[in-house]
Amino acid sequence: MKHKFKISFFIGLFLLLRLWFNGDVFAQSTVVSGTVRDAVTKETLPNVSVFFKDTKIGTQTDINGNYTISSPEPQNALSFNYVGYVVANKNIMPSVTQHGDVMLVPSSNSLDEVIIVGGKKIKYRNKDNPAVELIRQVIAHKDENRIKSYQTVSYQQYEKMLFSVSNVSEKFKSKRMFRNYQFLFQEQDSTLIGGKNLLPVYIQESLSDKYLNKEPEKNKTVVVAQKQVEFDSRYIDNKGMKTYFDRMYQDIDIYKNNISVISNDFLSPIADGAPTFYKFFITDILKNRKPQIIELSFTPRNTGDMLFEGKIYVTNDGNYAITGASFGVNKNINLNFVRALKIDLNFEANTAGKYSLSQSKLLADFGIGKTKGIGFTGERTVTFKKYQFDVALPNTIFEGKSTVVLPDASKKNDLYWKENRLDTISANQLKIYENIDTLQNLPSFKRTMKVVTLLFAGYQNLGPYEIGPVNTFYSFNNVEGLRLRLGGRTTPELSKRYYFENYAAYGFKDEKWKFFLSATYSINNKSIYEFPQHYLRASFQRDTKIPGQELQFVQEDNFLLSFKRGVNDMLLYNDFYRVDYVKEFENHFSYTVGLKKWSQTPAGGLFYKNDANQFVNRLTTSEVSLSLRYAPNEKFYQGKIYRVPIADRYPVFNLKYTAGLKGVLGGEYNYHNIMGSIDKRFYLSQLGYSDVTLEGGYIAGKVPFPLLDIHRANQTYAYQLNSYNLMNFLEFVSDHYVSINIDHNFNGFFFNKIPLLKKLKLREVVSFKALYGGLRDENNPSLNSNLYQLPDYENGAKRTYALGNDPYMEGSVGVGNIFKLLRVDLVKRFNYLNHPEVSEWGIRARVKFDF
Repeated sequence: MKHKFKISFFIGLFLLLRLWFNGDVFAQSTVVSGTVRDAVTKETLPNVSVFFKDTKIGTQTDINGNYTISSPEPQNALSFNYVGYVVANKNIMPSVTQHGDVMLVPSSNSLDEVIIVGGKKIKYRNKDNPAVELIRQVIAHKDENRIKSYQTVSYQQYEKMLFSVSNVSEKFKSKRMFRNYQFLFQEQDSTLIGGKNLLPVYIQESLSDKYLNKEPEKNKTVVVAQKQVEFDSRYIDNKGMKTYFDRMYQDIDIYKNNISVISNDFLSPIADGAPTFYKFFITDILKNRKPQIIELSFTPRNTGDMLFEGKIYVTNDGNYAITGASFGVNKNINLNFVRALKIDLNFEANTAGKYSLSQSKLLADFGIGKTKGIGFTGERTVTFKKYQFDVALPNTIFEGKSTVVLPDASKKNDLYWKENRLDTISANQLKIYENIDTLQNLPSFKRTMKVVTLLFAGYQNLGPYEIGPVNTFYSFNNVEGLRLRLGGRTTPELSKRYYFENYAAYGFKDEKWKFFLSATYSINNKSIYEFPQHYLRASFQRDTKIPGQELQFVQEDNFLLSFKRGVNDMLLYNDFYRVDYVKEFENHFSYTVGLKKWSQTPAGGLFYKNDANQFVNRLTTSEVSLSLRYAPNEKFYQGKIYRVPIADRYPVFNLKYTAGLKGVLGGEYNYHNIMGSIDKRFYLSQLGYSDVTLEGGYIAGKVPFPLLDIHRANQTYAYQLNSYNLMNFLEFVSDHYVSINIDHNFNGFFFNKIPLLKKLKLREVVSFKALYGGLRDENNPSLNSNLYQLPDYENGAKRTYALGNDPYMEGSVGVGNIFKLLRVDLVKRFNYLNHPEVSEWGIRARVKFDF
């Protein structure tokens, strides 16, 4: 299955620590909540700035004028600030949770006129609304104000990304397990989000030269310098972690229709369709600026949707350019684990007379609880300087890859960084590099990392060898009965050239041993689990397999897959002899050349019978194969077992050709098998996203049914994205087929609009799968007596079929984000319902972490 979201190591680690150790966060906290209204109209006021007086601890009121503010220290007063109103102060009780409503008085000095509205609240409308007319002008002038309006642009970009543990209490810090780590807790910063203590644990920086060309559209990024905290590669994929953070904290371009933040697409407040989803209000005119600047506030019409709320500043000179923006999300948004989100954009007038982005800040605070408990805060600051517009750029700049990292980019010394950073950096932040190095050398931390790696990745590191994965140690099925397995693999500590992997398993019912041995030679002298891979591997495997069960990111003998529905007694005993050559390129094109000898023996309720009704005990094939894969702009996290892709909008192409070789190494058949697929995610803004897979295959040659395409079935109770969840194992075989798989997540678009239900933050999902194929006469046993008979059940009922004139179809409707981690689908099978042991309906569940 494809995971949209995998919690990064640090998020998982610190949230796990929170579950283990319930530290008191607010020992003497002051918490105030209330509503802010206009003293004249009695209407609620959104986006009012609320601060504890004489502190930097603040928040804003939501769309309904409500606010909640907290401080871990005693506080005596609140200050309420809103453009066009007199600043209000309110005394409060220190160290108490309390309620405090406030009435703000309009300021006659800052407003040309005050309109008093009596009676009932006026309904918001787009028609004849000056704020909406203004935003439509901003939308109409987007193309001429964005950076892409110039023929060429070049500039320098400095990026700083900082991650911290938040809400760290004194009680938590004083726990015994942290007695060797007190150096990490020094000089915490409590000014960024709502008074929460922040403990920096990770930092990365980069300095780049950027080049853009309008026609033809080309771009180039040259990374001049970069550095980041480096963790022990035995436990963490540093490159993957950086890639994951970069995906969550992408560049913020307010001129785009959709802004990607925390792996979700948010509709920009100046998107083409923004007036349909946002409410806009003119809240101030800054007449002392040249040109005049209009402050435009905006809020989502529905607080649960993936929308922002905040303010943008627009020039009042006919150009309608954005000069600044400050926005976040409503507290009721259907977004998981996000306690706070704040984005600030600053623009400066450039030499061409327009406004260019000078700095972008994105701050997000994560946690299991809404306010209390340990959390995780990420901050990304990007500074832009040295713009040059419409200056001729030589074509040589754009040659090669779109992103190039200079060979010495990671070798810049401290003096270079001090002289070339485009933004300031505090002494506390610079300490992170040294602190983490010290932390990783502590024996107690190393022991903790081993435990965490075992829990999250399933491997126990023993230095040159690691044991795992632990979720395969125990499983069961109808043929093997209780199955125990133990194995592991070598690590780069033994060798960076040679890698070995092995396991042994035993079934107590069939009383047979299974095992696997492999030896790999790394041609590029890098870990074979590190991108780009380049290795030669030889392996032998004697083990069982369910025909038609194909899994992604899950081991076949995973304990949870032992639970299956219906008749599940078919199994194959397989002997695989393989040699594989794998070559990956930096552009994410790869190819694999393989040679395989495969001997299979049916077991359980599966039998191979020839045309003379004689049982065939063993089928042997020899194959040579070529696999091509191209995944442009692919991003992933390299786990212990799998590469976990980080979902994005770019397609993935696969093409595989396999040739059966009769008479070679005992092969019994000649055939040619071609299979291709395309996977792509489509983002549909407020309607969510769709994952679409198109696949097709063709087998040329006369072969028995075990060598046909056995379509992916699922008889477990888990919902599998790439399998047919109401199809039985080995129910359908084909020698030619095409299929489509659509899985759409609405991100709560409909549930968010249903009162009461929207508070549960559930999300709607729908799917549709169709498979069209069949057998040519030469491969149809009912028309050709020289082939194996298709399997039957013990009672004589037919078990395996060829697809007829109609495609196999199934669909589902489901509810996701149950308890923030569970998806449950009601699945319906639309046809071929007269087959034995099939169900028209089924309920399937899947664990899925999403933001």
